[in-house]
Amino acid sequence: MAHSERDHKKGPGSETGVIRKDHRNRIRVALVYPNTYSVGMANLGFQTVYRLLNEMDGVVCERAFLPQKSSESKSPVPIKTLESRRFLGDFDVVAFSISFENDYSNLLTILENAGIPLNAGERNSHHPLIMAGGVACFLNPEPLADFVDVFFIGESEPALHKIFEIFDPCKDHQVNALNLARNVPGIYVPCFYSVSYSSSGRIQSFVPTEDVPSVIQRVFATHLNRISTTSTILTPDAEFGRTFLIETGRGCPHGCRFCSAGYIYRPPRFRSLSQLTASIEEGATKTPRIGLVGAAVTDLPYLESLCDVIQKAKLDVSFSSLRADRLTDAVVSLLALSHVKTATLAPDAGSERMRRVIKKGIQEEDILSAAERLVLANIPNLKLYFMIGLPTETREDVLAIVDLCVKIKQVFLSASRIAKRIGTITVSVNSFVPKPFTPFQWAPMDPVKTLQQKLKIIQEGLRAVPNVRVNAENPKHTLFQGILSRGDRRTGELLLRLHKNSGNWPETLRGSAGHPEDYALRKRPLDEIFPWSFIDHGFEPGLLVREYERALAES
Repeated sequence: MAHSERDHKKGPGSETGVIRKDHRNRIRVALVYPNTYSVGMANLGFQTVYRLLNEMDGVVCERAFLPQKSSESKSPVPIKTLESRRFLGDFDVVAFSISFENDYSNLLTILENAGIPLNAGERNSHHPLIMAGGVACFLNPEPLADFVDVFFIGESEPALHKIFEIFDPCKDHQVNALNLARNVPGIYVPCFYSVSYSSSGRIQSFVPTEDVPSVIQRVFATHLNRISTTSTILTPDAEFGRTFLIETGRGCPHGCRFCSAGYIYRPPRFRSLSQLTASIEEGATKTPRIGLVGAAVTDLPYLESLCDVIQKAKLDVSFSSLRADRLTDAVVSLLALSHVKTATLAPDAGSERMRRVIKKGIQEEDILSAAERLVLANIPNLKLYFMIGLPTETREDVLAIVDLCVKIKQVFLSASRIAKRIGTITVSVNSFVPKPFTPFQWAPMDPVKTLQQKLKIIQEGLRAVPNVRVNAENPKHTLFQGILSRGDRRTGELLLRLHKNSGNWPETLRGSAGHPEDYALRKRPLDEIFPWSFIDHGFEPGLLVREYERALAES
């Protein structure tokens, strides 16, 4: 491992564990999160890539983020890296870690701020190579195909060394891109592929124009126990503050049909008890608070033993997710000892029928029992996640969300009286967005007006219920996410207009030719070629179609 200094100078906040190395004779990488510092530094994947790159002898990696908007100045704040305060244009590689479609436009903002041409075809060897990875990229990279030189599809840990063994900053971008595409699994270079469209505007063909793979195999970390995925840097300015985050595993065994994490991370993998114990011991030397992160934390086969380890270490703990039918006494007790004030449950749907459609696999009695146990354990506040606009959803299914919340409130109130304190139930309502590589990738989104009507039913149904409040994302914003989620390369033109319109989506859509809303609202035939069809996530053939048909059969 290269020597590294532990820098305790103040950047955006008081950090511990910032890695610095001499830049001489090293590949210089700017790792960019296309959102603010507080959001980016709460992302374990971002932190892990930062650490792994800096552990390579031939690489030095620094971080950059989208600047906070300032009300005092309308001119853009020049983006510099956190460690050396260099401009992004001074680096050999600018690598974006992208988790959400809503951050796509921020990538363009950052490139323009750095003086780097937005279109990949307009760059030359004097510019950095623009790379992108992260979960949004290995769902559907095509909306960003015009702006990114090289995508990485999959989990980065097995391939990072290979990428930077092959990349040569003295070589032309095209040469580097071709060498990477031919020699590193998971590398996708958009300019080496040609897309043709039918007269109806649908994708007709997607073929390579160079000697590169026609299908991109996602990269998959088979042995998680060989990889430590924990907080590299602790900073009070991140969303989780001084919590030492530990990834417990990847994937989820339940396979909810709307959830991409349950499919693109297949098969689900859990880290061993011994590795997680070692990570907890490491975290305990830095902070008294541990955060267990994963899509299925409460499915850990040895969760009770892990709770015992945390309790004996006298650490506070938080869970990224709680599944109502996996809420054991050990988990509830540990949450109470950790002085947790708010616990989150995700029924996702109000009716038993809708939970069968989405393959949630929990019953109403599980949800009510979980709510009661949490409040009796002196956790006063509950947060409930629901979705509207799911495939086959009816007005009765929406009303069932109100009915379930009222039942939860009754249990909540009874338990609160026993506990002699009453908190608040927050009902978070999100609109369904069809995601690539899920059984619902063929399903349409509900139109915005329909979603607004469904949301109004919930808001009016719960308005008079004391201690219950409803939070909801604007369905218009969800439509924009849906456009980017299922968009093809032509969506890049939409992103350019959005960038020129300073992020004003309504104005962008009004000025667009055709009907970009169709990306989100159109039901897809089962034989349609998707923009992401060239990616192979290792599914059994027919799995997604079979699950989609089973969902529709529940209606």
